[in-house]
Amino acid sequence: MNTTIEELITALRNVLPENQVTINQTILEQHSRDESYHPPSLPDVVVFPTTTKEVSNIMKIANKYKVPVVPFGRGSSLEGHVIPYNGGITIDFSLMNKVLEIRENDFLVRVQPGVTRSQLNKELKKYGLFFSVDPGADATLGGMAATNASGTTSVKYGGMRDQVRDLEVVLADGTVIHTGNLAAKSSSGYHLNGLFVGSEGTLGCITELTLRVYGIPEYILAARASFPSVNDAVKAVVSILQAGIPIARVELVDEHSMKQVNMYSKTDYKEKPTLFLEFHGNEVGLKQDVEFMKEIVANHNCESIEFETDNAKRNQLWEARHNLAYAYVRGYPGRKLMVTDVCLPISELAGAIEHARDALNSLGLTGGIVGHVGDGNFHVLLMIDMNDPNDIKRAEEFNETIVMYSLERGGTCTGEHGVGVGKQKYQEKEHGKALLVMEKIKQALDPNMILNPNKILKMK
Repeated sequence: MNTTIEELITALRNVLPENQVTINQTILEQHSRDESYHPPSLPDVVVFPTTTKEVSNIMKIANKYKVPVVPFGRGSSLEGHVIPYNGGITIDFSLMNKVLEIRENDFLVRVQPGVTRSQLNKELKKYGLFFSVDPGADATLGGMAATNASGTTSVKYGGMRDQVRDLEVVLADGTVIHTGNLAAKSSSGYHLNGLFVGSEGTLGCITELTLRVYGIPEYILAARASFPSVNDAVKAVVSILQAGIPIARVELVDEHSMKQVNMYSKTDYKEKPTLFLEFHGNEVGLKQDVEFMKEIVANHNCESIEFETDNAKRNQLWEARHNLAYAYVRGYPGRKLMVTDVCLPISELAGAIEHARDALNSLGLTGGIVGHVGDGNFHVLLMIDMNDPNDIKRAEEFNETIVMYSLERGGTCTGEHGVGVGKQKYQEKEHGKALLVMEKIKQALDPNMILNPNKILKMK
């Protein structure tokens, strides 16, 4: 350990209790990776703050020593966001996990960043409320804001950026700011909520979030609809959306993935391209919507459709969808999961998925296609042999192929996973000269380049 690191640890232990600062090798290793295929890298030290004041003191020390800082939630990110490739300090927010205030009459909640999605919904249920963003993993809300997470319910409720009313953020020099307020709308000043949500810890550390929540729907109906082809399924979704049917979730799972679902979740669903759907509302209104939806899917060659109103059956359906990534990992032992993530205009989605399947087949890769197709976002789950350089090369070639297809049609290289290091090389292609504006914002807020360095932007 060099003198600089020793001085750093001493300084940190002067502002934090000793048990909140660690260089334990096991803990360092736990914070050296996320759920992605990107190679790990150890931090020099991990700290566990409990208050905003402690985070501010950590940042002041890091800024003084010009040491990199990486905020860490649960490590469930998929593009290397929390991997500390420059070493330094990892701030683990797991001890900042309190639900601070529930304002049920305003449909707002105030939480610390280490609160998880399921933890929040457990508290909200007492008030007849729920938090809508559902990325699958039981991620922390701070991490979800940092990556602008979305998920299965985004077609109705929107992603993380749509739910944030206010953030408390600690800047690189330790200054604490608030980015918004409690009002439903504002025309005052720059939109700082939108700036910090999705910034992946490169502009500041989120220490508190005020979020929009919703009333639990009176009636929820889920369905599985099987089709002869992925193309039929996607076109059915486009027609449902064009018809204005208020759908809460619509997920595509291709034939290969349905086989993994059945093996892992012990279900007996038809192994055909399938839409998982869910409708929220009142019983009478939903019955009319569902009848209309059945006509639409029939026009797109739907082979069968089954409905679930029972809560346990609905939960089983969505658990099967959410566990699909783990199903692939279990089904291909010794391989590493790589999850792609592109989003396109809905009119381009069917062509993009067909292109992705053709590319998978031509490159001889093992994988399945799933996605939140209601908002044009889909993923390909690839199982890679990390000991085979050719396999890695083909996977990266595939990823680039579908990203370029998306960008050329007005889409984005990432619909919800974020940029991290994995999508960094596509930023100039996607943003053009706007990337220069982003670089200037980064330079202004983080002149010493200590906040999650070389994530999103490759600063010179």
